[in-house]
Amino acid sequence: MPSSTTFRTRTGRLIPAVIVAMLLASCSSQAPQTPTETVQAKATGSSDYYLQQAQQNGDDTKADWQLLAVRALLREGKAPQAADQLAQLPQKLSAAQAQEQQLVSAEVQVAQQNYPAAATTLSKLDPANLNDAQKARFYQAQIDASQGHTSLGLLRAYIAQEPLLQGKPHQDNIDATWSALTQMTPQDVSSITINANENTLQGWLDLLSVWLSNKQDPDLLKAGIKDWQRRYPVNPAATTLPTQLNSVLSFQPSSTEKIALFLPMSGAAQVYGNAIQQGFNAAINGLPSQPAPQQAPADPNAAVPQTDPNAAVSPSAAETTAANPQPATSAAPAISAAPVNPRAQVKVYDTSTQPLAVLLAQAQQDGASIVVGPLLKDKVTELGSTQTSLNVLALNQPETEKNSPNICYFALSPEDEAQDAARHMWAQHRQMPLLLVPRGSFGDRIAQAFATEWQKQGGQTVLKQDLGSYSELKSTIRSGIRLTGTPVLSTSKAAAPAQQGVTIGGITIPAPPSDDQITQATSGGISGNVDSVYIVATQDELTLIKPMIDLAVSGRNKPAVYASSRSYQAGAGPDYRLEMEGVQFSDIPLLAGNNPALMQQAASQFKNDYSLVRLYAMGIDAWDLANHFSQMRQIPGFQVSGTTGQLSANENCVIHRKLPWLQYRQGALVPVSS
Repeated sequence: MPSSTTFRTRTGRLIPAVIVAMLLASCSSQAPQTPTETVQAKATGSSDYYLQQAQQNGDDTKADWQLLAVRALLREGKAPQAADQLAQLPQKLSAAQAQEQQLVSAEVQVAQQNYPAAATTLSKLDPANLNDAQKARFYQAQIDASQGHTSLGLLRAYIAQEPLLQGKPHQDNIDATWSALTQMTPQDVSSITINANENTLQGWLDLLSVWLSNKQDPDLLKAGIKDWQRRYPVNPAATTLPTQLNSVLSFQPSSTEKIALFLPMSGAAQVYGNAIQQGFNAAINGLPSQPAPQQAPADPNAAVPQTDPNAAVSPSAAETTAANPQPATSAAPAISAAPVNPRAQVKVYDTSTQPLAVLLAQAQQDGASIVVGPLLKDKVTELGSTQTSLNVLALNQPETEKNSPNICYFALSPEDEAQDAARHMWAQHRQMPLLLVPRGSFGDRIAQAFATEWQKQGGQTVLKQDLGSYSELKSTIRSGIRLTGTPVLSTSKAAAPAQQGVTIGGITIPAPPSDDQITQATSGGISGNVDSVYIVATQDELTLIKPMIDLAVSGRNKPAVYASSRSYQAGAGPDYRLEMEGVQFSDIPLLAGNNPALMQQAASQFKNDYSLVRLYAMGIDAWDLANHFSQMRQIPGFQVSGTTGQLSANENCVIHRKLPWLQYRQGALVPVSS
């Protein structure tokens, strides 16, 4: 018989060895455990697990479990709990634990948005003493602490982190490096001084140069990228191109031989559809080109056109008696970027008569390669829930941006103009803008668009004050205007909970001021830090508002005044122009006078109804954009010089317009240098 090992107890009872083994295993499971992963490795467990282990273990390993718990809490989005756990670490730590404590302290400071403190903490660490996993975290903390502001240090952090990553994080690193590079201005690039051994950084800068030199020509850009890959074979981007550039290599231009034009051709909106169609057809057949003379300021006695910023949504049909408008800027000529093509087949589909899905199916059956339209916002919203394989250049945009690979959005709206104003004012280093906008939903939309773009640029609080009617403004002339307002929250921040102050390292970072605090700070007038005013008002209204602003403040503290195109009208006399001294305003290039021959033709065609001239210009640019649909979708930074602005697309292919800005100076109109 096989032998059996047994143990005799005090009572003489025999216990099989297997039971003894089970008892020993049970006892050992209650004994303190050493972490199966070191403090320098990835913290893949849950914070609850690590905290439980920290409670069950003694001083030798407790700090290891606590450090792992801090990192797990950060990964779970529990920054306050992570900071509390970090503060409970014992004073006596090993060298490895102290080094990890310093690294995780920086990560906690980044999570609590104390970026200066994080940068200081990281500066005390030598990455040469870290293992690869810690190095990847070290460089990520440096990247996060930069808050997206491109600098030489940020580029070096991305480059140092790249070889430590694999899979999607590696591609994300390549894409982020490229994004940081493309955000640099030419002045930033020219000021960079790199070390002789920084071959990878030099390669990235050369790739940027290839892109800047060739981004308007896909074929040249393709050839430039391939040549760059041959010259820099060991650069990480040579084998893993940035996602935006990788699409360039497979770029194919879209066809515009058969175009479906989706416009309202009956009903109340027919007049707008007709204006866009006429502009579209004019661009197909060729436009007159008579550029404005360079460095020629406007004739102060010349009439200038009236415009309506509501044109694409609810354009008015008010007429003016302006004569032929004269050039108002020294902008470059707005020559169509798309070739004329009289043979292009264009079929118009009336969006007022049939559902959008039916029209799309019919256009596809008719062999259309691209759809231009629809125009009305409800139809564009409907487009988002309609499936189609056709490329679509919508002539408006939905309330919420959506990235659809075959759709671009081109809107001529007051919101778009407000976004351009926010970018222009930010570029002029304004910090605390006040918006004076019409009372009601129209003004609310403008304020929301401005505030969202302002905060994208890096700005903080935007104040808003509602304006009443002309008669209401006139009745308040004696009491004047107070430069105060209520804060406007961008869409992304509207639902955010109130932030609390943060204390790190004995220094308390206060929470941003509340709405009430901001209103109270500005209740005394311009002393509340308002340094600029953006006014959306008619010419008559601005005639009342501008003098009231001048009277409200002293000359030294006078804010910069900006206005929308709503106030730019024909027939303003010398007294008005002198009274508007210093005011800057924007308008589309065609109406600002960069192509007088085209403007004269359009003004005559629409009997000086400049709201329709605006839509006519939109039709012209729609042809250009349709011809460059693939470039707008696939090539980052691609631009079209249009009659409605300098056009470029964001990552969702929403077309943004950079507008020319003019300024009243000594009774004349002069261009504002960016």
